[in-house]
Amino acid sequence: MNPRLNLWLENEGEVVFSIWRMALLQAVAETGSISSAAAAMDVHYRTAWQKINEMETRLGQKLVETQIGGQRGGGAQLTPLAQELITAFNQFSEDIEQQMVERFTAVLAPLLENYPD
Repeated sequence: MNPRLNLWLENEGEVVFSIWRMALLQAVAETGSISSAAAAMDVHYRTAWQKINEMETRLGQKLVETQIGGQRGGGAQLTPLAQELITAFNQFSEDIEQQMVERFTAVLAPLLENYPD
């Protein structure tokens, strides 16, 4: 048995950032577009765009810079803030997960060892 974590940040009850949203931004960085990121995340373009818009609105900052298509095609790239947010949130999430595993091992695992499946 292992504990799992689903972490997100809220402001006044609205999700601002989460593990899933971080993965979406990482997909934008890797693919260079919101539509390709949406496909990689197996969601509709509209959903991906909406989640990015929600993050930007709730943070009051741009996270993704987009270029409209043309001869060279469109695309998207992360702002420096988005890159820093990913790094910091990832570290925060890893730290919390490590603490969770340590507490699980100390508190719950011994209790659960006494009960067979």
